Parts: sequence; C-alpha cells; structure tokens
Amino acid sequence: MNIVIFGPPGAGKGTQSNLIVKKFNLHQLSTGELLRKEIKDKTKLGQEITSIINDGNLVSDEIVGNIIEKYLSDKTYNSRLIFDGYPRNLIQAKNLDRLLNKYNQKIHVVLKLSVSLETIKKRISERKNLEKRTDDNEKTAIKRFLNYEQNIQPVIDFYKQSNLLKVVNGETSISEISNEISGLIEGIKG
Repeated sequence: MNIVIFGPPGAGKGTQSNLIVKKFNLHQLSTGELLRKEIKDKTKLGQEITSIINDGNLVSDEIVGNIIEKYLSDKTYNSRLIFDGYPRNLIQAKNLDRLLNKYNQKIHVVLKLSVSLETIKKRISERKNLEKRTDDNEKTAIKRFLNYEQNIQPVIDFYKQSNLLKVVNGETSISEISNEISGLIEGIKG
C-alpha cells in the first residue's frame, strides 16, 4: 500500500507518518528528511537546498522528483511507502503518478491534515525548542504556510477527482489523529 500524507509544514505529517510506518509496516519517504540529510552531509546539493530553505522557499520539483524515483525503483519499497509532505503541487502530483505507473504501483489513499495557521505557529515554536531545526522560526513558518496554501488546492482537486482524498482534522491530539488515520487505512485494506 502506498499512502500520501500532506498538510502545511508543522501539521504533524512526520509524527503521523512514523505511527503509520510502525502500525502498517511501511517505509516513510519524507522529502524533508531526505533534503535535511543532504544538508547534514554537506553535499553540493545540500548547500543549494540550504539556501532555498533558509529563504523560506520550496526545493525544485526536479530535485525532489529525482530523489523520489530512486526509492520507487527499489523493490524493497514496492507498494510499501508513505509519502510524507510530497507532492506539494500539481506538477509533483502528476510526476508521482507517472513514476508510480512506470514502476507498476499506485497511491491507495491520500491523507490531508487540516490545520490552521495559528496551530502551525504554536507547533513550530514548540518544535524549534525540541528539534533545533534552523528552518523553524515564525517568519519562515508563515511564509511556508502561505506558499503551501497557494500551491496545494490543485493537488487537492487532483486527488479528489481520483477519489483518493481523505481530510483528517489535524487540530486534535496525536492519538485522536492517529486513530482516525488508522481507521481510514484499515477501511481501504479491508
């Protein structure tokens, strides 16, 4: 089963992805984590990514698409992925669809965590203190939220048309969100 989970930065995608991975024996494909690994490893790509992220912008579709294909082509992950924070726009959604078809796979469900900007600002502030991420500050969080909101509607429409989209209330507790998501996934598996 391949799952897409998305929501604005700070919505809890990573937390919920980790819970889904454990419960359903999937592999988390967090583009954010993969990009941060490039930064940590101080690769040339990592330096480019650092500049982009620190300006509050999103990394190019081409860079992210190449990273995604590497995993889709690996049989270890065949139909056992949760895409955490990807796709972020219609180009990425169509590219993911194309790549999945290329490797005889598909998306089974798309989970959208619905969260307000006020909740995001609060969570980013808390996460900054815990994880010490350099991209976690209120100004960057607001810019990323607005950028996300501007780009996501076509993706929502794309997955609605495919009848894959499930909207999850991301304002409740971690366990309540997890229970709602688990119920949706079990309904598809059953």
